[in-house]
Amino acid sequence: MEAKPISILHIEDDVVDAMVMERALKKLDLNYKLFKATNGIEALEMLRGENGKAKIDPLPKIILLDLNMPKMNGIEFLKELRADPKLRHIAVFVMTTSSDEQDRTEAHNFNVAGYMIKPLSLESYTSIISVLNAYWKITDLGSPD
Repeated sequence: MEAKPISILHIEDDVVDAMVMERALKKLDLNYKLFKATNGIEALEMLRGENGKAKIDPLPKIILLDLNMPKMNGIEFLKELRADPKLRHIAVFVMTTSSDEQDRTEAHNFNVAGYMIKPLSLESYTSIISVLNAYWKITDLGSPD
């Protein structure tokens, strides 16, 4: 019996970064279902099923979050997510270009599972996805294989 796909919400406003992440997931041939949002507001609407957005059901096990986005940035999104009793349990990995220590500290204050500086190559993204694959298995979120 094949394991159910693990659901991932990728919140990223940069089209190229989103495409590279999707290619890295496909390259590793993992069993996943990817949902995409371009900012924090859109992501919350998808998680809650608000404003005409279909609710992600079941909720994603992992959120890959950019910090620097329009409308609602990553830190504002984390604040909303962690304040919501129905959503606060979701594991969040920050993937950002910001190496600013204040951003890192603030993100960790919202209990992120990891903080990674965005790589520039497909190989670097593939390495990050490999780490996430190990995380899925260790934390028993469901095997993506």
